[in-house]
Amino acid sequence: MFEEQATKVKITSLVILVGMSSMLAAVVTDHWAVLSPRVEKFNTTCQAAHFGLWRLCKKSIYIVEADPEGKGCGPINLPGAKNCSYFKHFTSGEEAEVFEVKTQKEYNISAAAIAIFSLFFMILGSLCVIFSFGKGRDYLLRPAGMFFAFAGLCIIISVEVMRQSVKRMIDSDETIWIEYYYSWSFACACASFTLLLLSGVALLFISMPHMPRNPWETCMDAEPDTID
Repeated sequence: MFEEQATKVKITSLVILVGMSSMLAAVVTDHWAVLSPRVEKFNTTCQAAHFGLWRLCKKSIYIVEADPEGKGCGPINLPGAKNCSYFKHFTSGEEAEVFEVKTQKEYNISAAAIAIFSLFFMILGSLCVIFSFGKGRDYLLRPAGMFFAFAGLCIIISVEVMRQSVKRMIDSDETIWIEYYYSWSFACACASFTLLLLSGVALLFISMPHMPRNPWETCMDAEPDTID
């Protein structure tokens, strides 16, 4: 690997590291979206909720006055009793008693599985980048770029599945949720998609063979034919 090429790979690797950190933060946290019921009375408690790929958390918040941001019950960082329940993605024979959990389980099985594929692609891409610094192994940058691009595409598909989950929760007549907004875990997932996809494309361009600056460079470098 040329020195200039190695420098570009190191800079791209730093961007990839930020994207991977954002991806991991999105996967392990449960602040993708915050759901809120309609608040009609004050000086009483209301129940807001936030969820991620693995669990749904409900929080009872005492409301004194209307939220200045117009987000109904909240903001979610106010103190209150919190109750979290995992979706139990891979268990069978158990029926959720709460409609919210049943609805989230259907969508989150897909979203979580896709996120796991994204993590798998990130691991493969990282191994390829590490080994590409070996002598004569710069060809590994091509699969590394593809793996990171695939990881970015997987996480954006997971984001879209979660968006559909929120939409179904809000549109259903069986839930109390009226208002919603996407939180910081959702933003981390979107940021990781952008960083990983762009970094993957960048690695593909870096791994391309050197193009001659002038049209006659290739001819000049060619060995002359010998005449017998």
